[in-house]
Parts: sequence; C-alpha cells; structure tokens
Amino acid sequence: MSGATLLKETGPREVFCGLTSIVWLHRRMPDAFFLVVGSRTCAHLIQSAAGVMIFAEPRFGTAILEERDLAGLADAHDELDRVVNDLLTRRPEIKTLFLVGSCPSEVIKLDLARVAERLNVQLNGRVRVVNYSGSGIETTFTQGEDGALKALVPLMPNVAEKQLLLVGTLANSVEDRLVTLFKRLGIPKVASFPPRQSVDLPSVGPGTKVLLTQPYLSETTRELKNKGAEILKAPYPLGIEGSTLWMKAAAKSFKVNESLLNQTLEPLILRAHKALEPFKEKLSGKRIFLLPESQLEIPLARFLSRECGMELLEVGTPYLNRELMETELQLLPKNTRIMEGQHVDNQLDRVREQKPDLVVCGMGLANPLEAEDISTKWSIEMVFSPIHGIDQAADLAELFSRPLHRNQLLKKNHLAHV
Repeated sequence: MSGATLLKETGPREVFCGLTSIVWLHRRMPDAFFLVVGSRTCAHLIQSAAGVMIFAEPRFGTAILEERDLAGLADAHDELDRVVNDLLTRRPEIKTLFLVGSCPSEVIKLDLARVAERLNVQLNGRVRVVNYSGSGIETTFTQGEDGALKALVPLMPNVAEKQLLLVGTLANSVEDRLVTLFKRLGIPKVASFPPRQSVDLPSVGPGTKVLLTQPYLSETTRELKNKGAEILKAPYPLGIEGSTLWMKAAAKSFKVNESLLNQTLEPLILRAHKALEPFKEKLSGKRIFLLPESQLEIPLARFLSRECGMELLEVGTPYLNRELMETELQLLPKNTRIMEGQHVDNQLDRVREQKPDLVVCGMGLANPLEAEDISTKWSIEMVFSPIHGIDQAADLAELFSRPLHRNQLLKKNHLAHV
C-alpha cells in the first residue's frame, strides 16, 4: 500500500446516474438498442446528454412509465411487451435489446429480468434480450457500463486457448492502435469487450488474460474471474507511465522478448514526452482538487501528479475497489488525501478553503464554482474523450490545461476593460 491517506464520508451526492453510459455504449455497438424503462425525466436526461434531436432515429429510447403504471393501475408488463414489439417491427436491424432499469422501474419493483426471459422465448433467437440496472440509486454514472457488460458475460463462449482480452469501452481508433501494438509484440489473439457488434462476443476461459482499460468494472471483473479469466495487475492506460506499465503487464504474461518490447515502445515514449512537454509547463505546480464522480479520479491523479507536476489537494472517488486500484495507489505521492464517497457540502467547503487552481467535478457543480472564479473541468468529458494509450498522453494533459488557459484569457480581457 502507498502512503496515501484513505478516508471515507457519506452524505448528499452530486452525480449522474448510470443511464448516461448509454451515450457511449450505443455508439460502440451499433447493432444494439438500449430501451430505458423509466420516466420522462430519464428520457430528457438521455436525450440531452446524447445531443440527439427528438425526431432522429438513435439506438436508444425510453419506455415511459406513466402515472397509471406507477400507481399500479395498469399492467406495466403488457405495456412493455407492446413497446418492444412495436420497436422491433420498426427497427428489424436490432440484434441485441438491452432493457435498462431506472429509479422509477426499480421503485415499483418491475422485474425486467423476467421480462427479458419471456421476450427471449417469444422472439426465439431473432433478437437477444438482456437487462441491467442504470438506476442512480446509490450508484454513479460509469457503473452503467459495468452493469451492461456484466449482463453480457454469461453469454460469452467458453474457450481454453490463451488470449488477451481488453475490457472496457475504448474509442475505435484507440482500440485499433493498441491491438496493432500488441500484435507487433507477438500476441496473436487480442479481443475487446464490449465488441463493436453486440453479437460478436469474444470468448473467455482459463487461458484468457484480462487487461482492464477502465477502473469502474468491478462487477464485470468478478464475472470474468468466475469464468476462469486472469486479471492482470497494472495501472490503467492513462498517460505515458500508466500505459507503458499496462502494456508491459501483458508482455510479461505472454513472455514477450524484452528487446522487442523496448524496441516497440521506446519511439512512442520519446514522441509522447515531446508532445506532453508544453502542457506540462502549463500544469506544473498548479493545485488540483478532484471531486468524486467517474471512478477515473485516482488514475487521473496519478498521471497529473507524476507526469504533469500538479499538486493533489484531494482525490475524491465514488467507490474505492482496493484490488483494482492496488497498483495505482502504490504510484500516488506520499500522503495523498483520498476521499471515498461524498458529502458534497463538506467537499465544497474544503474546495473554497483550499482555493485550488482547478477542480474536476460534475457538470452540476461546474457553473456554480466558475461563478466563484474557480476553474473547473467536467469529469464526464474523460469518459467521452479518446485519452487511453501512450500516444494520447498529450491530449489527456490538454484537457486539463484548457480551462486554466481559458481562465487566464477571461481575466486578461476583464483587466483590459477595467
């Protein structure tokens, strides 16, 4: 264990719900459809988060629970069957239908697992129906992806052959780059989960070595281990150092020749350090406070501290899985203050008291903090942006330097008009 100070607090929280994960999952698997069973509020959230106008034909939608459903005056199961049948008649290209639970559907105890089971029998293999919870009750928004992938694990074919499995949604361009690098190292079979087509699920078994690309997949990881997969211990592929150690973990597991490994990675590392340098100059010495929302906070803090020279005032995280964060915790500076959970009022008091140069937080807190002349960065942007891998280190650093640069320009313009 590192010298980090691990603390915990509970209270009012300020986070998105797991329905938000649909925004990147529906782009990853274009043959899938995500049907939220929820309220009009759920529909508005997904619609606004995805930036899709109401008359478009996206790969997600909401089966809206009306007052009659919530009051138990209507048979929600019959209504849901009707909505699903209408959807599949209109959208015959759908191969996998995700029924996504929400706070309202869980409050009225709507059993979506039973609905999915019944629909699978009715559809007779034409469309695969799975369910998971995207509820915001005691969860955070990235756990929606964890729930979706966990629901798919039982459907993955079993295999004993040795292979590398990258787990967690990546931008297609980033995935292509990483797979190419692993194949240069002589690792012949590299698969990704989730796949680009929901029906092309990778296999898993005792020979599968898993590299996690995202730190918030606790339930999915547990299910993969139950199917015999081995989870390789490594930092997450954010920044030069984390991405290098991540790739070296795979290389060690597959007994890659060390000279081949160095020959492959060293040019990338040199180029990445050169690209990172101008952003490091802007970020070095700046003080940062990370509020909990995405579960990416600890790997980001490691990158910002060790590679960009930023001072960590506090690193908040919604949940701390010590097993999945073991190598990250070891790389954090001594006495780093890590706060698991949230009491948003208390954390905002600490932000105001310590006056950081930059706060990483949710969208709901960003504008109020900006009004208090505190620069902010939306944590959700880290999930939408292609930031993984050695090549992306400078792009990742730029995301944090941008609000600082904006703040400087605003102050300069303000002084010019005084």
